[in-house]
Amino acid sequence: MQRPHRSLPGAVMEPQLSPNSSSALRQQKLFSCPMCALVCSSASVLQEHVELHLQDQSSAEELDALKSPPACNVSVRRFDCPMCSVACSDSFSLQEHVELHLDQGAAVNGAAGSPGSDLKLARQLQREEEVRQEKEEFKKLQEQFGLSGRGGYRRQMERTMERAVARGLMSPTDFHCKRAEMMETLASGVDDGTTRTQGVVRALYDYYQTECRDSVHVWLSADTDHYCSSEGDKGWGCGYRNLQILLSSLHRIDTFSNVLQEKTVPSIPRVQSMIEEAWKEGLDPQGASHFNQRLQGTRAWIGATEIYALLTSLRIRSRIIDFHTPTGPGGTHPRLFDWVKQYYCQSSTSSRLPPRLIQTSLPPLYLQHQGHSRSIVGLEQKKNGSLCLLLLDPGCSASEARKLLSRDTVSTAVHHMRKFPRGLKHKQYQVVAAQEVLSAEEKQISILSSRTLRAERIP
Repeated sequence: MQRPHRSLPGAVMEPQLSPNSSSALRQQKLFSCPMCALVCSSASVLQEHVELHLQDQSSAEELDALKSPPACNVSVRRFDCPMCSVACSDSFSLQEHVELHLDQGAAVNGAAGSPGSDLKLARQLQREEEVRQEKEEFKKLQEQFGLSGRGGYRRQMERTMERAVARGLMSPTDFHCKRAEMMETLASGVDDGTTRTQGVVRALYDYYQTECRDSVHVWLSADTDHYCSSEGDKGWGCGYRNLQILLSSLHRIDTFSNVLQEKTVPSIPRVQSMIEEAWKEGLDPQGASHFNQRLQGTRAWIGATEIYALLTSLRIRSRIIDFHTPTGPGGTHPRLFDWVKQYYCQSSTSSRLPPRLIQTSLPPLYLQHQGHSRSIVGLEQKKNGSLCLLLLDPGCSASEARKLLSRDTVSTAVHHMRKFPRGLKHKQYQVVAAQEVLSAEEKQISILSSRTLRAERIP
């Protein structure tokens, strides 16, 4: 038997022709393959067919088989093409023949196979991949900033207690009692005080009176309490806790306490509702749109602009100072430290050299950077002129914060509070400073100005 060959459009496989049929071939204008029994109706088809023969000649065995003509009495099984009149001798040849049909049709229609269509397909696949990545990134941001819809402070606290019951760390009776206490506290809108450490600035004042003689000047804020994160806001509540730190100080300063209607520090859900109320007044519409006008029941992070909006709503003028780029070697921010020094020195009205230790009547400063916020409650100036911030961190536990209240541990606690320029090397920092009380008219002007809220950029 002759080895079957792949056929092309316009080709018909027939048995070996007899010598007296040559005149019929000329009348029908057919083209006979010199290497097999194939008869073609087109010269171009014959050329492609012969090229297939030549490709197959890479095998010596195939070449010998091709030189042996088939017996005339051998019947050849035919496989008809469903797309033209070609008949093939085997299914393999028919498959290749049909694939040629498909390739030619794709080329005519500008489909797969043309460089333009390949580029179009690549771009489409790239767009689909970009859309998929954007969705994943957006989901991660929702998780990171508490906008994934998994519930807020109350739900997180409940889940924490449920896990404690499942692990045998809390009895079902204690769970229901604590849950009832939590619901009562949240209904009142007042923080329950379980994460509060009172009198930390007063403790700092006592420490610096007798210790740390290498500081030529120390400035402290007005007395302030420390609030740390709890199981209900772990991972996202630092902005709210720093606002509680700030409010605890404002309540002790007569200038501000006179205009604050709520005389207690609010709980985190209450702070969320207060910010929503500020948005309803028209403050920071862009920020409100970012949170879809809603904070309650979420774990959404807040930052400097939300602090500004809430303080303005409470009729407290504030400023946002944006240290948007490092101003010192190694990615440090010496201009930030200089600004804080100017802030504390504004309380000095005397031209004389200030005393070594000064407790001012100024509220703490809210300090924001990517992913976290803290409160500046003081500043040290060393003998060599270097400056050092004193920071209260909501990430610090209540037990750590209470070390400030003990003579045995205060030195270690202060060491953890100190931050020199080399310790603040984020790319950008923002500071919110509460300044003075706004009149009703000034508050309305501030509301209108917040439609395009801009920070003061340094440098």
